[in-house]
Amino acid sequence: MDWEAHARRLAGEVTRVESRWYGPLATTPRHEFVPRWWEREGSRWRQHVGASDPERWMSRVYSDRTLVTRVGNEHAEGAFPGAVAYEGMPTSSSTLPSLVVSMYRHAMIGDNSRVLVTTGTGYGTALLCRRLGDHLVASVDVDPNLVRLASERLDRIGLHPRLVVCNITGALPEQYDRIVSTVSVRPVPRTWLTALRSGGRLVTTIAGTGLVLTADKTPDGGAVGRIELDPASFMQTRHGDDYEYPTEKVHTAAVEQEGDEVETDRYPLLYPPDSWAVRSMLALAVPGIDYRQEEIDGVRTVWLLHADGSWARATATEFLGSPVVHQGGPQRLWRELQRIRNRLNREGELPAHGAKVTITPDGETTLSRGSWSQTL
Repeated sequence: MDWEAHARRLAGEVTRVESRWYGPLATTPRHEFVPRWWEREGSRWRQHVGASDPERWMSRVYSDRTLVTRVGNEHAEGAFPGAVAYEGMPTSSSTLPSLVVSMYRHAMIGDNSRVLVTTGTGYGTALLCRRLGDHLVASVDVDPNLVRLASERLDRIGLHPRLVVCNITGALPEQYDRIVSTVSVRPVPRTWLTALRSGGRLVTTIAGTGLVLTADKTPDGGAVGRIELDPASFMQTRHGDDYEYPTEKVHTAAVEQEGDEVETDRYPLLYPPDSWAVRSMLALAVPGIDYRQEEIDGVRTVWLLHADGSWARATATEFLGSPVVHQGGPQRLWRELQRIRNRLNREGELPAHGAKVTITPDGETTLSRGSWSQTL
């Protein structure tokens, strides 16, 4: 397979020839890190084996897209060829290359920076090793199997960074000039401040949002930075084989149950994950909301669900029709959504993107812009 031509094409799509990231993208065999993957087909996931269809393999892995490698606790490489997963959410993936490079650019990595990254398939680690040299790169993941597979593949292409099995929100093995996390967190772990050298920079995303957070360590042991203007989203950190889904029973109750409150919304029906800004503001105000939607015979329904038993169900028969909203539980989730949409309608934008970030030495993270502020 002439993978080099595919890699050069990908590098040209993601960046320019003059960029310091062009070489790593053009010379790193992404297919080595994604021999099998899952693709969604309707409500299920189907596993694909690269070697069984090399043309499709090259097309997929050398395109600027995220490839899901693990669904629930089922890794694509542990499943039999052509396997189907009928339920589960992605728990590991190879992130689209342009986003990996964007996160590295936000980190402002110098030629001698010692950098900690998250492992996943190992592809992002390989790009960084090509850019800096593997002696300056450390990579961690909570999943021993992922670390083992990544280590084997990195070794096959002659790269030997330090790989460690550990929870990135816990104690970290060394000190670093940069920490770049392609899993989302909330709040910023206090251990990152301990592991960052003076003047070091951390880059991550806030769990449940599309917010990229960058911050530089200050002499007092805290950090200051900003929410970048470009949005991005990553899977949240997990501490076991799969994520927990505490809203399943809430969803069952919210499918047809009459709400404690019923009203007609003034705005057209919105599925919050379709709007980076609205979703991010809602997740900052009420973390942990689970979103569901369906459309049957032209009737659209959106659910907002929370583990504390709060729920909202909004139904509309036309795209621009006013939805009927039922709400129950201790919090009024749709009312919070309405408050955010009112602000957007009044001000023309929402304050999260571009906000100042302040992190105290004990890890308390506050976002602020103008009169608005939110502590995570």
